Amino acid sequence: MEFQEAKDLLFQKLAPSKIMALASSVNDYVMVRNVSCLIYNEAIYFKTDKNFRKTKQLYENPHVALCVGGIQVEGLATIKGLVIDEPGRQFEKLYQKYLWGSYNAYSHEEDEILVEVKPTFVELWDTDEKNKAYQIFIHFDSETVEYVPYDE
Repeated sequence: MEFQEAKDLLFQKLAPSKIMALASSVNDYVMVRNVSCLIYNEAIYFKTDKNFRKTKQLYENPHVALCVGGIQVEGLATIKGLVIDEPGRQFEKLYQKYLWGSYNAYSHEEDEILVEVKPTFVELWDTDEKNKAYQIFIHFDSETVEYVPYDE
């Protein structure tokens, strides 16, 4: 499998939105919590309150992991500023479309920041047509892919 094919598969499996577990750490203090994610521009985006503990962690250590189902994404988080200041307000439009309940309940414009996670490494578990498990490891820095059968 080539890098572009693996990357397309990843974003196809995640898009347009997922509730993902976000892990972050500062000084060996690890936290995990669910975040409502939108996937576009080959990145994962979520919003959060600028005053939350996770936000303070992200400023100190941008290395994060996100997980849903058989997909773990390791990456670098970048705080992009207020959600309402994103050019074209793409996140806000997609959030309203795909995550209406959360959008309606948690849209506090003055406190909500947009976080972008660019993948650096992905571990994807899946099964083939014969129900045989395999892993795909996607290395974004080197643009390489490893396909590893689990059941042989």
